[in-house]
Amino acid sequence: MKKSLFLLLVLISVVACKSTKEITTPLKDDGMITFKFIQLNDVYEIAPLSGGKYGGMARVAHVVDSVKQVEPNTFLFMAGDFLNPSLLGTIKYEGERIKGKQMVEVMNAMDFELVTFGNHEFDVGEEALQKRLNESNFYWTSANCFQQLEDGPRSFYFERGGDSIYVPETYTLSLMDKDSTQLDVGFFGVTLPSNPQDFVYYADIFLEAGSAYSKLQMQQSDLIVGLTHLEIEQDKELAERFPGISFIMGGHEHNNMLVEAGNAKIAKADANAKTIYIHTLTFNKNTQSLTIDSHLFPIDETIAEKPSVKAIVNKWEVVLDNEIKQVVDNPNEVIYISQTPLDGTDSASRGIQTNLGDMITRAMAVSFETPVNAALVNGGSIRIDDMLANQVTSMDIFRVLPFGGSVLKVAIKGSLLKEVLDYGKSQRGEGAYLQRYNFQQNTKGEWFLEGNAIENDKVYQVAFSDFLLKGYDIPFLTPENEGILKVYQPAEYEPAKDIRKAIIIYLKKLKK
Repeated sequence: MKKSLFLLLVLISVVACKSTKEITTPLKDDGMITFKFIQLNDVYEIAPLSGGKYGGMARVAHVVDSVKQVEPNTFLFMAGDFLNPSLLGTIKYEGERIKGKQMVEVMNAMDFELVTFGNHEFDVGEEALQKRLNESNFYWTSANCFQQLEDGPRSFYFERGGDSIYVPETYTLSLMDKDSTQLDVGFFGVTLPSNPQDFVYYADIFLEAGSAYSKLQMQQSDLIVGLTHLEIEQDKELAERFPGISFIMGGHEHNNMLVEAGNAKIAKADANAKTIYIHTLTFNKNTQSLTIDSHLFPIDETIAEKPSVKAIVNKWEVVLDNEIKQVVDNPNEVIYISQTPLDGTDSASRGIQTNLGDMITRAMAVSFETPVNAALVNGGSIRIDDMLANQVTSMDIFRVLPFGGSVLKVAIKGSLLKEVLDYGKSQRGEGAYLQRYNFQQNTKGEWFLEGNAIENDKVYQVAFSDFLLKGYDIPFLTPENEGILKVYQPAEYEPAKDIRKAIIIYLKKLKK
């Protein structure tokens, strides 16, 4: 029997044994209650990845249903980052960009109990976020993220049945088992202000968590649980500052971890539902003691898919497939084997020179019939916010650069080129930070191309992503600038016509 199925059967059998025992005992409150929390975080894709090898929300739904069959007190949570980024979210459908609509539709069909904001939820913009909030049938909680209005911040809200419901700082889940043992679990949510948006007011994480914590204590919650989207050190500090927190289900790092701090256990699953956490919690009301048994459960091709959720995924996959096949014939073809993970995380792409940025810009440089010797792309165009490890498919490249665009060959004066390079370096931490190929800088701040100092009056041929020439990230970098002598638009037959196709062709050559 395959590993994943075996683990699930073990989990279910353990609960089944407990259920059988309950049936043979009198239905009298024994002060003991067992329940399960299933945790996901940082899920950007609704369909399985790597050619179907791992992930997939229909598989997760099947696991959740299987656990619920033997433990009705099972609840599903998302610890932030699910609306964005995704390749599908960038595609237009029925006249507007999807921007997480597909994820909300899938999650609605999976019966999520509670979610909190991740930092990427706000990337979709204020209007799209409001639509997603209104479309959701699950509850949201946040103690520190508010909508910034002209007259000050207020809580975000969602509409249900004609009513506007404000996103609360706390949420209470009331449980009861077969022998009538009752339990109130109080939740609070907090989110780090990474990649901040103007329409969001980010209140202090620890002050607002403390306020929510005090509120839950006043309500006499039996357990206090954090549903967070923070860096692990921030989660640890939360647990240490507030000793009444028993458990934190977190997100943000994309890698699974299970650590202890203060009196709490802190859990994070792998991104994109490669794994989920199945937590079995048993609370003794007589002794006020809690035990948490956490199983990291892999979601892979051995897991069946829930048909109703699979149908929704399939609908959106048709939309995605039709879009991508306009550029490449086989989106799931493995085009490259990465011996070292390619770093596409936001923090790296917007702050340091990365191996993925180097690969993108190298591909840009050779994407014309007559190659150039240097290339520049804005780090903000790299949207995957993840590492690409081992097998890299064409679809992965679309996830890296979902907005596409062409590569332009630009004849640019050295004086302007140096200004562009200086500006890009000054934008560390922002989308305008530049990933570079064949440029170097010495300790004096002087720029070199292929080891030669860039000369002010010399004209250089440099490959740019077309977005950079629009002046959005670098205001003075437009075709009208006197330092730009010519902009060559790629021919239809050149890989440069679509930056993603250029990278795919380049990686295929490296693979041979």
